[in-house]
Amino acid sequence: MGRVYATYLASRVRNARLVAVADRSPDVAESFSKEFNIPRWYRGHEELLADSEVQAVAVLSSTASHKEVVIDAARAGKAIFCEKPIAMSVEDAEEMLAEVRKLGVPFQPGFQRRFDPGYIAAKAQIEQGTIGTPVVLTSTSRDPYRPPLDFCNPAVSGGLIADMGIHDFDLARMYMGEVKSVFATGGALAYPEMETIGDIDNAIVNLTFVGGGLGAVHLSRNAVFGYDIRTEIWGTKGSLQIGYFRQTPLLVMTKAGISHDAVPYFMERFEGAYLAQIESFIDAVVNGGEPAVSGSDAVEAIRLSLAATLSCREQRVVELDECK
Repeated sequence: MGRVYATYLASRVRNARLVAVADRSPDVAESFSKEFNIPRWYRGHEELLADSEVQAVAVLSSTASHKEVVIDAARAGKAIFCEKPIAMSVEDAEEMLAEVRKLGVPFQPGFQRRFDPGYIAAKAQIEQGTIGTPVVLTSTSRDPYRPPLDFCNPAVSGGLIADMGIHDFDLARMYMGEVKSVFATGGALAYPEMETIGDIDNAIVNLTFVGGGLGAVHLSRNAVFGYDIRTEIWGTKGSLQIGYFRQTPLLVMTKAGISHDAVPYFMERFEGAYLAQIESFIDAVVNGGEPAVSGSDAVEAIRLSLAATLSCREQRVVELDECK
């Protein structure tokens, strides 16, 4: 993700000029800076934040490191974009945001689905009353394969439910309102080696909303055929479906049957949304506006993720109030 956003900022984002990159692996930062003619590269975020020419930073390191980097960036007076989840706990996230607010620097968490045309259009349809009152949400996130074990490690990424499900939980709040309680179940079903790091590869999270609505989030690391991201919102007057299986608008029809391709992975599905998201952040910084996604949204998504993770571990219904 660091390379993805850095490439956008170096070549595709209006009103921005990428002047420095940092990575704990020096060869990574150096090779990228040479490839894209970036003036400076650093071994760590501390050196980058000391660069007076840097006005804003994109924090794209592992989740476990976000708190330190974001607080240091806020104290350095930099505007901050931070990928999800912004922290490993609600307490850490709230501490980060308290520092951001105290110092008055812009802060935007990364929830790229909010910038995808399908999800934007669905929100508009709901606000127009097209499907009446939303009563049920189902949201599916399935990767075609598991990431490396060192990334999947909950101590680094937060685990399957937090790392992958946080997008679905953010959407659940956006479409259905606040969540009252969750019940989750899951296991290492496709990749037994996940047990060695204390994580799972499949989960189902049931949601009960404060307003009475229901939700179900399906998470998986083994879609096999491709990248499967879909959401349905059912209302009292109709329903909305977001997402698609087929990447290329082509059906192959022979005696053997009818077939088509599938979405390969997240960049093919959300490239435009990632670009729109970072452009939105830059526009807010340049023009002095409020970021499109708030820090409070990030905190509540983390709260939901932790509640669902706790529910899966203890096999019980968890009230959101338990995750302070």
